[in-house]
Amino acid sequence: MSEGKINKTVYLKDYCPPDYQIKTVHLSFYLGEEHTKVHTKLSITRSLGKEAPLVLHGEALELLSIQLNGQLLTENSYQINSEFLILHQVSDQFILEIETKIYPQKNTTLSGLYVSEGNFCTQCEAEGFRRITYFLDRPDVMATYTTTIIGNKEKYPVLLSNGNLIDQGDKEHGEHFATWQDPFPKPSYLFALVAGKLSSIQDKFTTLSGREVSLSIYVQPHNIEKCAHAMASLKRAMAWDEQAYGREYDLDNYMIVAVDDFNMGAMENKGLNIFNSKFILANPETATDTDYQYIEGVIGHEYFHNWSGNRITCRDWFQLSLKEGFTVFRDQQFSASQSGAVVKRIEDVNRLRTYQFREDAGPMAHPVRPESYEEINNFYTVTIYEKGAEVVRMLHTLLGETGFRKGTDLYFERHDGQAVTTDDFVKALEDANQANFFQFRLWYSQAGTPELHVQSSYDVDQQIYTLKIKQICPPTPDQPHKKPFHLPLTMGLLDSYGKHIPIELVGENYITEGIRILELKNQEETFVFKNIPTKPIPSLLRGFSTPVKLHFELSDEERCFLLAHDSDPFNRWEAGQQLAVKIILSLTKYYQEEKSLNVPSIFIEAIAKVLENYQTDDQSFIAQLLVLPSEHYLSEFMEVIDPEALYQARTFLRQTLAHSLKDSFNTIYHRLTSEKPYSFNPQEVGRRALCNICLGYLMALDETEIHQHCFQQFKTADNMTDRIAALSYLADTKSTEREAALSMFYDQWKQDSLVMDKWLSIQASAKCDDALEIVKQLTSHSAFKLTNPNKVRALIGAFCQNNLVNFHHPSGDGYKFLGEFIRKLDPLNPQIAARLVSIFSFWKRYDSKRQVLMKDQLEQISHSPNLSKDIQEITLKSLKMN
Repeated sequence: MSEGKINKTVYLKDYCPPDYQIKTVHLSFYLGEEHTKVHTKLSITRSLGKEAPLVLHGEALELLSIQLNGQLLTENSYQINSEFLILHQVSDQFILEIETKIYPQKNTTLSGLYVSEGNFCTQCEAEGFRRITYFLDRPDVMATYTTTIIGNKEKYPVLLSNGNLIDQGDKEHGEHFATWQDPFPKPSYLFALVAGKLSSIQDKFTTLSGREVSLSIYVQPHNIEKCAHAMASLKRAMAWDEQAYGREYDLDNYMIVAVDDFNMGAMENKGLNIFNSKFILANPETATDTDYQYIEGVIGHEYFHNWSGNRITCRDWFQLSLKEGFTVFRDQQFSASQSGAVVKRIEDVNRLRTYQFREDAGPMAHPVRPESYEEINNFYTVTIYEKGAEVVRMLHTLLGETGFRKGTDLYFERHDGQAVTTDDFVKALEDANQANFFQFRLWYSQAGTPELHVQSSYDVDQQIYTLKIKQICPPTPDQPHKKPFHLPLTMGLLDSYGKHIPIELVGENYITEGIRILELKNQEETFVFKNIPTKPIPSLLRGFSTPVKLHFELSDEERCFLLAHDSDPFNRWEAGQQLAVKIILSLTKYYQEEKSLNVPSIFIEAIAKVLENYQTDDQSFIAQLLVLPSEHYLSEFMEVIDPEALYQARTFLRQTLAHSLKDSFNTIYHRLTSEKPYSFNPQEVGRRALCNICLGYLMALDETEIHQHCFQQFKTADNMTDRIAALSYLADTKSTEREAALSMFYDQWKQDSLVMDKWLSIQASAKCDDALEIVKQLTSHSAFKLTNPNKVRALIGAFCQNNLVNFHHPSGDGYKFLGEFIRKLDPLNPQIAARLVSIFSFWKRYDSKRQVLMKDQLEQISHSPNLSKDIQEITLKSLKMN
């Protein structure tokens, strides 16, 4: 292990309420060009029955002075080290004043107060506030904040913080100040400050009760024309939350600031959200439909946090999913209401199965509510967010729309202004509905992805259909034995015409028309359906009602039937996906055995029927039906992952479909190509998606004429969606148009940082043989910046996570490149470096040669001097992987 400090494990079982509470916080920031001084005045009260010393968190701080009840303390009155400031002699109530000096301009971690493009901004979640001043930096310490910011008026004309503006004015020597007051108690992780040269757009929103709220979005002046979509999304989110959850906004203003350098997507600081500019800035020329959708979703997510995260926050970081899982579910509901529930559900499930299921099977597997952690930044994971949202979704399914709303109403009423736990959330839902979710709570405490093994039988004489279901949850490192989960399985039975068969269970005296929710609570369950006139085709796990791996043998004909006839659109898509998985895995095996490859005609015919309905069905949905399972998802079905074989097998299926259905793809592409001006609405998004999917299949034919059509779309497109689709397809070819298009794109957009991220990502993801060399060259390009997380994700992340065939080249050169990059990045930004090192965590899933090469990089990283806590935890757990 490195020469850095050994990580200390924090355990949920050791949680204790704070020894002290901070009632009020007065902060004064004196912004400087080399350093910033922070004066903090705290009103502190000892918790009843506590006799412990006052221990304040602090990191990377220069202490200037401490005053206790107005008396200056000498150095022998306190203890100080790199993590804490300790005062032993304090009374039950007292005023503590602390002055610190910090260096935001040198803060590359992007945690605490730092400078981005000349502007000051903050990121305090999870433990960034301790990089600003000494404090009880934990979420269960909630105080009211008054913040005064003082800075040069010319350099920093805009001064923002949480709450309402209560004073502002000019000072001597060209300085000015602004004072903000937040009337709602909050933990320190929700504190925010922004200062700089920013322009803004303004709007208003009138709440249901008639209060007028001022809305502001602040950006760098040259980006002011790219904020309209974000503002419209905010107003839609505010109206939706009132209607869906009865939640009104509570302050006089709501502010958003976009910054270029940001570790996360956005941050829900009370009344002053700070966003990665990627999730604010959009116009048709620079942003794709996907960008528009992400902006709408993230805007909604951070706004919804005002109640599910801010007004009610988490007691400790083990409860992180209390706010994140619930809020992700809420933003998924919102996005589904805006752009279509079916495609949104498909996208969410795709992300869950591709990344969260993989996480559940790896060395960093943890429950939705972890039992322990070493570095909390490593637990901002897809398990906390996406699986946490699925747990909330199951509660919604079990209770129904009305029951769930009753439960959340009680939750918001009961715990407003408190720091609580996931148990408190579930208890409110129980109490409002007289329900019992004792067993259901295992979803919060047990890690891993459950598997459902289903067997069926049909008795034609008795007209009885039987489903036997066994649930298994594989062991994880810290939990070798799992108890059965309480889970909802939404299902239906279809006849040979695709019509619903009424569902009546033996032992019950009522019939369900259409769908039925089966509640599974035991390891093995048997469900017997009576009065079933013909052998049915079951449609199981409709809408992906529970986050499991479903094992149920269906014939290719039955899957094609469901793809064509299932009334549940999600299961139509799922039938096609699982048939494609089966085919690609068979092709993979044939490729490994050097046998000839062929695609079953039944699949080609099924896709042909999908294409026939392109004018009558939802075109966004049709586009989803045409997307083959990703290599990431496919790899989860292989005992030993073979990236080369998977890539070749998937490519062969894609090319076969393109050859067999060329005329259909060509017809649809040309009929859907439109010269109408860009508009962002579900119909146009669907049209563009299907049109570009068809172009992608045609480009798989690698024909000169099609290359020229694609290049023409690239040159003439009036929007980034069509332009970037064409560029990405050209980048995967060896055509003469490839370099011309990349060069033209760069020349046109080199001044736009976010568009340059797309340019970097497309080249990093291209499957050309020299992809790694291109990526290496781009690390020295002016479009790349090591200290900017978006650039790192766009180039390094895209290559290592999206270009599997090249990253996992047998030479190990991709692994060496990533290892060197991680060692270079870790001293600058441990959080982003940790995201990259987790790519090595699954080294045991590959062949022995690749295992040796990846393990070697992990060992080299682990022995780096002064390794961050973030990296230490992941590398150590990865190396211990069985």
